[in-house]
Amino acid sequence: MAKGASISGFPEWLPSERVVEQRVIDTLRKVFELNGFIGIETRAVETGASLLKKGETSKEIYLLSRLQEVGHESDTPIEERLGLHFDLTVPLSRYVVEHSGALTFPFKRWQIQKVWRGERPQEGRFREFVQADIDVIGAGDLPDHYEVELPLVMVSALEELRAFGLPKATVHANNRKLSEGFYRGLGLTDIEGVLREIDKLDKIGADEVARLLTESCGASEAQARACLELAELTAADGKELAEKFDALCAAHGIAQDSEAYALARQGLDTLAMIVDEAAVIRPGSVIADLKIARGLDYYTGSVYETFLDGAASLGSICSGGRYDNLASQGNRKYPGVGLSIGLSRLVSYMLHTAGAHANRVSPAAVLVAVWNEEDRPAANRIAAQLRARGIATDVAPTAAKLGKQIKYADKLGIPYVWFPASAADSENGEATGDEVKNIVTGEQVAADCTSWEPDTVVAQQTVEI
Repeated sequence: MAKGASISGFPEWLPSERVVEQRVIDTLRKVFELNGFIGIETRAVETGASLLKKGETSKEIYLLSRLQEVGHESDTPIEERLGLHFDLTVPLSRYVVEHSGALTFPFKRWQIQKVWRGERPQEGRFREFVQADIDVIGAGDLPDHYEVELPLVMVSALEELRAFGLPKATVHANNRKLSEGFYRGLGLTDIEGVLREIDKLDKIGADEVARLLTESCGASEAQARACLELAELTAADGKELAEKFDALCAAHGIAQDSEAYALARQGLDTLAMIVDEAAVIRPGSVIADLKIARGLDYYTGSVYETFLDGAASLGSICSGGRYDNLASQGNRKYPGVGLSIGLSRLVSYMLHTAGAHANRVSPAAVLVAVWNEEDRPAANRIAAQLRARGIATDVAPTAAKLGKQIKYADKLGIPYVWFPASAADSENGEATGDEVKNIVTGEQVAADCTSWEPDTVVAQQTVEI
């Protein structure tokens, strides 16, 4: 990333780094569309009323003001002000409601777009960054099978990125109904508070979470310990998960005929289905992890976090879940399930840890030399003919000495330099035809811009590690 930037948390990739980012975007889009997802883009701003009711992110929202309104913002209620969106799910819910008559449900969409959060910037965590989302939205209802399909699509996309140095990704899944039912069975009432504190386990540790549960959520020490026991429960498959959960409920006096247990069982059955069905398609890609909670309040069912092997310090790089109440229109609800990749975090990891880099800066495979400015129109015609045949081509910026033009191409990584015939005179004064030089190998051959083909390997702009 360019050094010396005066505003932290707002990355500006250098051209070679941008190549890596663009290749990641192209790869994700390809996988999303292979699975039938439709691309959209939403506006950058939403009303404060829409943004402020979606969980703990309210303290991270950037509100907008026109210059002439600075100092008078208090005249407008926050709910009526505009703010930059902090994720792509809240804008999607508004988009679906506004355009419901023009959409086909279930609506499967992909969206790759910038978002803004006023959090503390650090390596891999920015204030302005790109997210890559997939969601499926239903009209009235949404089948549970999408809660299996979406994490598998994301795993497929992340597998494609392993060629660029990304480690293996594993989705950790839980279900909020399971957690909520268990907490209610313990006698806890501040369910959202408990979920938010449990969501901090990996960041601050069990002892600190236990303290927060007792001080902020009204839990006794015994209740806090029980919450932590649930968070540490692991299982290889749905059957083992159910057996261990029932044993935990019995240990803490949660009766199987209680409403709390019935709610928890709904979540457990869905989670077991996700783990078992995912194992049939892609073994080991989705595992049950009952400490996954997600801090946003709009999730109502399955929740997901995705981790890379050997990159624990990076944290989750893809998260999401099921939400049933985020979007509604009168009596009609639009339940959904979705996952979001922190694309900028991935790119930062790939650049600075995995060592991903572009084989060259310029996408051009050919630089057409210019002998003198009078010959520039001829050079432009050659470039146009090559471009018409799908060969990315640039023209030398000035009629400098030939060595300088070749050096310019080399600096941008352009592998071929084209020498037009107009000034390519032989020693006896007779004009020769066009020639092209591979400046990597030094080979120079006669060429015709209507038929010449570059070596496909040499000509391709790629990302390597």
